[in-house]
Amino acid sequence: MTPYAPFPMGRPRRLRRDEFTRNLVREHALSVNDLIYPVFVLDGQQRREAVASMPGVERLSLDLLLPVAEECVKLGIPAMALFPVIDPSLKSLDGKEAYNPEGLVPRVVRELKARFPELGIMTDVALDPYTSHGQDGVLDPTGYILNDETVEILERQALTQAQAGVDIVAPSDMMDGRIGAIRSVLEANRLVHTRIMAYSAKYASAFYGPFRDAVGSSANLGKSNKKVYQMDPGNTDEALREVALDIAEGADMVMVKPGMPYLDVVRRVKDEFRVPTFAYQVSGEYAMLKAAAQNGWLDHDAVMMESLLGFKRAGADGVLTYFAISAARLLHT
Repeated sequence: MTPYAPFPMGRPRRLRRDEFTRNLVREHALSVNDLIYPVFVLDGQQRREAVASMPGVERLSLDLLLPVAEECVKLGIPAMALFPVIDPSLKSLDGKEAYNPEGLVPRVVRELKARFPELGIMTDVALDPYTSHGQDGVLDPTGYILNDETVEILERQALTQAQAGVDIVAPSDMMDGRIGAIRSVLEANRLVHTRIMAYSAKYASAFYGPFRDAVGSSANLGKSNKKVYQMDPGNTDEALREVALDIAEGADMVMVKPGMPYLDVVRRVKDEFRVPTFAYQVSGEYAMLKAAAQNGWLDHDAVMMESLLGFKRAGADGVLTYFAISAARLLHT
């Protein structure tokens, strides 16, 4: 370790004396390039629905989403992540609407890429928005989620999204072997430029509640949980194994989800693999900060920016966050 000069020859506060010095020696910084903006899209026109548990977040029809995409481009936000709100009449036990080429997500992807080719578009590969039971896969007679049968559907879903022109498919289901299966089907169809951001270490977390409200899977899921496929919050070595498998199977980028309660996992993943590593500041994290700020207990903008900087300090190359537009505006001031 570097031998530091003892006090008074060494005075660490010298490097904190004024703003220009603090700027010169800052170890980590947040930029607009670090942000991915998750949005909720629904069918129809002129539809705008507030998400009660996520203040400031709305479900939008495509026509109302277009101005949001335009603002992302103007602010320099690199990518937007789409999460669909599917009409209950289209949900089924096997979630087959997920691979309908004329479904909501492919239509939205085609329009966004036609209007804003420079904006990266990322799509969720998972069945929970499409299943009548709210789980991410196909159930056996006992209610257990079947792995291989689910992966077959996820392959079709990812292929449909890629053929629509999406830039990044992001499997969030946590089925075993799905990254390799998706990469193989993309290669077989010569979709060699489609990137995969794997939700590699996705935990069975209580922080997802508001998101499930937003996409309409909460009521379908009921009192069930996802512990037989999402990770145990007590495990970190297992996360490294999951990441290693996904990289070996062809993932271009990996993700840890949730974010702030799992920054130790982000750090371990980045140190171990040195691959593009992302974190998701999930709905529960967003809701907590928003609620505290609305009550006057925290300074909204200060905690927003500090929380995002924390992801960078932990080793994340980027963050999926519902604060993306607000943070980008501040970064431009």
